[in-house]
Order: sequence, then C-alpha cells, then structure tokens
Amino acid sequence: MRLLHTSDWHLGRSFHRVGLLDAQAAFLDHLVATVHAYEVDAVLVAGDVYDRAVPSLPAVELFDTALHRLAEAGVPTVMISGNHDSARRLGVGAGLMERAGIHLRTDPAGIGTPVVLTDTHGDVALYGLPYLEPALVRERLGAEKAGHEAVLAAAMGRVRADLADRPAGTRSVVLAHAFVAGGAPSDSERDITVGGVAAVPTAIFDGVDYVALGHLHGSQTVTPRVRYSGSPLAYSFSEADHRKTMWLVDLGPSNPDGATVAAERLDCPVPRPLARLRGRLDDLLADPAHARHEQSWVEATLTDPVRPAEPMARLTARFPHTLNLVFDPERTGDDPGASYAQRLRDRTDQQIAEDFVAHVRGGSALDGAERTVLHGAFDDVRIDTAEREVGR
Repeated sequence: MRLLHTSDWHLGRSFHRVGLLDAQAAFLDHLVATVHAYEVDAVLVAGDVYDRAVPSLPAVELFDTALHRLAEAGVPTVMISGNHDSARRLGVGAGLMERAGIHLRTDPAGIGTPVVLTDTHGDVALYGLPYLEPALVRERLGAEKAGHEAVLAAAMGRVRADLADRPAGTRSVVLAHAFVAGGAPSDSERDITVGGVAAVPTAIFDGVDYVALGHLHGSQTVTPRVRYSGSPLAYSFSEADHRKTMWLVDLGPSNPDGATVAAERLDCPVPRPLARLRGRLDDLLADPAHARHEQSWVEATLTDPVRPAEPMARLTARFPHTLNLVFDPERTGDDPGASYAQRLRDRTDQQIAEDFVAHVRGGSALDGAERTVLHGAFDDVRIDTAEREVGR
C-alpha cells in the first residue's frame, strides 16, 4: 500500500509578515498532482492543518478546496488535529466527510477506531491520534499521569487493544502529533512542554508498522518506521537548510518482524529560497559570493561594532527581499553592552524566569521546590490557553 505522509501545513500562516497563502495553494496543487502521478493509495496528514485555532476565511477556503480535490481523486485521506488546530472546529462535519473518504480524527474518543483499507496483502488499520493536551485528556484516556508520555502511552494502549482483535497479519499505521525523542526542533514550532518535559520516547510506538509524525518542521527519520514529514514550507529562518519534502511510503506485506517499509522523500515547491547572512554591512554588500542570495528571503545579522546608518535601506538595494535584520556587534561574550536578545538566545522561558528571580533576590538561585512551583505556573498558563482555544 502506497501512503503519502505530510503534516504541518499551517494554512494561513505568514513569514515575517509576508503572506504565504499563494505558496500554500501551490503546495496543495503539488500534493494533488503527486497523488495522481505516484498512484497513492492514501494521504496521511499528521496535524497542524491550520496555524490558528480560529483560522482566517481564506485559509478555510483553501482547506475546503483541498478536501474537495482529494475526495474527487478517490484517494482516502486520514487527517488529525495538531496543537495549533482547534480540534472541535477542524472536526466539524467529520461524519459527513467520512462518506467522501476524508477521515478526520480530532476526538480522543476515536483513537481506538481505525480507518481500515485493504490491498492485495490484506488489511491496513490506520489509527489517528490527535494532539493530546495532557491536562485535558488524562482522565478520558485513563492515563496514570498528566504528561505527554503518559497520555500517549494510554492512547497507544487503545490502539494495541483494537489491533489485537483484528485478523492476524493486519498491518498498522499510526498518525500522531508529538515531540518524539531524537527529533530535531526548529524555531517555528510552538512549545508543548509539560512539567519541563516535551519529548516522549520512541518506544511508545513499538509494534506499529509505520508512524506518521507531525509537529517538528524538519523532515527526519527517527527510526526506519517512525518519521516526521516536516512542514511543506519554511516558517522560520532556522529552517534555511531544510529540504522541504513529503514521505512516499510503500507498506509491504506483513511478516514476523513487521511489514516491510520503503520510504522516499518527494520535494515540495519552494516559493523563494532562504538565506541567513552574517558579517559587516559593507562586506555583505560587496561580497560576490552572496550573488546567489540576491532573490532569496534574507535574514541579515550585522556584526559592525557600531550600528551603520540606514542598514535596511542599504541591504534591500542588493537583497530586495530582506525580511529580518539582527544586530550582533563584534564583542566578547561578557561585554555589558551585549544585547538583551543575545543574552536570552537559546534559553527557555523557564530558564529566563529563573534568572529573573535570582536577579531580584541578589543572586540567590532557586531551589528544587521553587523550580517545581515555577514549572507549574508555566503549565497552568499553557493549559488555560488550550482550554480557552477549545471553547472558542
């Protein structure tokens, strides 16, 4: 069975104030064309269909058009909600869409009910695990703790229970939206840390023939059976080196070690390449090596000791699509003149808050109990935000 694995469309998102709706429409054109060209048997969309819980009307219209085209192609589509989506909004009309071959899995209650497809080797059970906010689903799933690992383990328990009642040789595919240990994040994913822990172990998915992951925006192979498709477009300059692709997965017959899996990366259209340039302004403007970036979206980090005059105007004369300007003067790391952004670089919200508390207390660091309280405060804010989005 041939599967096309994609995720993290983030319909409606912009890139440094540049609208991406046309680029997203071009990707969806490419997706439908790929379905036809490669004779795909099913499309898997592993969450974050939209960028916001309440998406814009143009984003909804684009999504609606994509669903109609996939339904017209006669190719089943299995889709889950991600942490950016409103599960309730995305799931509206799911029962009706099912009749057209569009299978929306947004309700945790349906985790143990797969979409079953059949090929010459028998049945393939596809289980959709929507993004599971631990505090909101723990009781419903009977999880032992309110953490990502606990709720995903409970969800996979339901998957395995259903699979155990199916005919021998039934192959299994799971769609999930999570941060799995071993995956490499970028700057454009929303933090899903609970109690200081974001990642879950790969072993949670043991025994499944293929796991189609969403959430991390870089295409990557965690194990040969566990993969992230990544986002089809770059949503931050940290993705400048990403190759944006979908996974074309061929799921072979069942055997004692699990079904054979062959996966190939298929490139997505690139609306405009990204470039991160660093150096003194005059050097960036004169260096012939940068000619290949003159039509790229550019993030320029200027290292001039003194901020030059009109830097953006001068940069855009050569690089007209410069979108982000960063100042990082050539100074030593302990220079008191270092920018606030420099001091906070690569630090989590928790670490920044701990540093602040220590500062106002005259340098006294937090003890373990105080760190736990601070963890809880950040979790409460995140859970409150999730609950309000669910209720919108």
